[in-house]
Amino acid sequence: MTAYEPTGGRSAADMYDAVVLAGGGARRLGGVDKPAVRVGGRALLDRVLAACADARTTVVVADSRPTARPVTWAREDPPGGGPLAALDAGLRHTTAERVVVLSADLPFLDEGTVRRLLAALRTSGADGALLTDADGRDQPLVAAYRASAVRRELASLADIGGRLTGLPLRRLTVALDLTRVQDPVASFDCDTWDDIATARARIREHGHVLDEWISAVKDELGVDLDVDTKVLLDLARDAAHGVARPAAPLTTFLVGYAAAQAKGGGGGPEAVAEASRKATALALRWAEEAAGEPDVAPDATPDTRPDAG
Repeated sequence: MTAYEPTGGRSAADMYDAVVLAGGGARRLGGVDKPAVRVGGRALLDRVLAACADARTTVVVADSRPTARPVTWAREDPPGGGPLAALDAGLRHTTAERVVVLSADLPFLDEGTVRRLLAALRTSGADGALLTDADGRDQPLVAAYRASAVRRELASLADIGGRLTGLPLRRLTVALDLTRVQDPVASFDCDTWDDIATARARIREHGHVLDEWISAVKDELGVDLDVDTKVLLDLARDAAHGVARPAAPLTTFLVGYAAAQAKGGGGGPEAVAEASRKATALALRWAEEAAGEPDVAPDATPDTRPDAG
């Protein structure tokens, strides 16, 4: 069991744990290992883990497997006991008062949505805040809950029936005071191969493909850095137009390298922005010269030209 507990300057009020349920049978997908199915080059499970990357502890309820970042593994007993049994198993490894509960098949979930759920939970005073889908249906596995309320109701259900195995999620949610956040995109889950095809097509649309690609690359390389991609794209354009097309990728690489070497061990978004500013200014100066600015004064004689050799 490997725990992942990020550190930082967050207050106790900002802390939360995450429980990801990834052990379902995926019958509508023919029994395939659904959390491992790739959308945009990344496993569905890894995409969900990226959305809750700042959780203090992340617990995945499933058989262990390689993931993009380390997590705590748990399993309900017996395996395949259903969502309530899995949730109970995951909660046993958490200590935060707020817990984000997610299914492992949410290709469009992101950190922003998780923050919205946590904010709704905090300001509403409710027991939980969950997403609703495009049809207004509750999605209790895309939600933030008060752990004490969930534990209380799970214990009550176990006392009544003796166990949680096989019980539906609605037995829990009907007993909780819930507030709702509408997000038809983030709540989209992949239950069928048609859903998988829809998700794969959407991320390749013009308005999404670049952000998706950058997220995938950062995930693959283990890079945790948010930068202004528009600045880098503008730099690449200026280098390509003002110098030569191959200058674009080489220049952006050098900007990243320079930012990483910044004094004081910087390398953050500010270092990237400053390196991009300098490189852009250079590319524009280069382009101005290429646009026809004379390299010698009009009245200069040939022998005053710089030696081009």
